[in-house]
Amino acid sequence: MATTALTTENFNDTLEDNDVVLIDFWAEWCGPCKMFGPIYETASERHTDVVFGKVDTEDQQALAAEFGIMSIPTLMAIREKVVVFSQPGVLPEEAIDQLLEQVRALDMDEVRASIAEESSRV
Repeated sequence: MATTALTTENFNDTLEDNDVVLIDFWAEWCGPCKMFGPIYETASERHTDVVFGKVDTEDQQALAAEFGIMSIPTLMAIREKVVVFSQPGVLPEEAIDQLLEQVRALDMDEVRASIAEESSRV
């Protein structure tokens, strides 16, 4: 599966319509982003059940700001509209595979309960 360009126009629909969305926040001028691009693309071909989105932080500054992106590339995993992973830097292919395995294995009821508990403490 190829990667999908995510914009403010299609972002919410993409999350609504898909269980797992992996997002690469990147920019054209970013050397590490260019290095990570082929790794990300190759992983998208192995994990056809996951949407591999790309957010160009120069073109989609509102999305980058909404998610507090301070460093690129940043990889973010969203499951059932909940951010379950976010980390700047380049990951090797094996790490993407392991991340997706862990994301798929999450008990989302537990995740939501944990988020609710944390929110009630604030």
